[in-house]
Amino acid sequence: MQEKEEQLLKKRMIELAGLCYQRDIQTSTGFLSLNEQTIFHSIEKTLPPVRTCLTGGFEGAERKLLCFLASYDDEEFGLPIAVLEVIPANLRYSEALTHRDYLGALMNLGIERSCIGDILMKENGCCVFCQEKMADYLCQELTMVRHTSVICRKADATEPITPKMERVSGSVASPRLDSVIAMVFSSSRTKILPLIEGEKVFIDGKQVTSPAVQLKEGEIVSVRGMGKFRFAGSGGLSKKGRLYVYADKYV
Repeated sequence: MQEKEEQLLKKRMIELAGLCYQRDIQTSTGFLSLNEQTIFHSIEKTLPPVRTCLTGGFEGAERKLLCFLASYDDEEFGLPIAVLEVIPANLRYSEALTHRDYLGALMNLGIERSCIGDILMKENGCCVFCQEKMADYLCQELTMVRHTSVICRKADATEPITPKMERVSGSVASPRLDSVIAMVFSSSRTKILPLIEGEKVFIDGKQVTSPAVQLKEGEIVSVRGMGKFRFAGSGGLSKKGRLYVYADKYV
């Protein structure tokens, strides 16, 4: 992110936190990227003393709203996020649509990227997390994805929405960040190190630049350009004294 954009984002966060503190009302940003979340963490301690909540609408979300909470707000309810379900109008004539196809169709509606959070692919269609104020507009306007007619509607609030995950496992010398990433993505530490040092790796939304960080069970690791996973812990040693580790990779 360019310095000017970063300064504008910091100023906006300070303004929203101040408004929440002075008027005791909930305020929020749009959906923040991982880099933008890192900027928030860098100034978090300098903001007015209000409660904050970073949420993308489900556990493990990458893009998240930053909410400054009023004294009466509940962190689990009343947050300005809506979930939309997008499905082909006629499955028989539907193309094989990808995450990029759905995101492209949404952006072609002329909205800002910050209006949209994560997009979770389903067997037939996807779920889109968006700012609540945009939900009705998107339901009305999103009718085509590539050459496929689609229906966009608010998702059933009673049906849990969870991303698809694949369990992977392997042995490492220790649960170091670089070793575990290499294991999860079938790569090598040599190839992973430039990504970490190049500020492309995040743990629970916070940028990490040290490959020696020891992962803890439950932490979510995002690697720009490769994907993300939840570290599921370790258990037992191999005959060569290496540690078995497990991770749930988002697919």
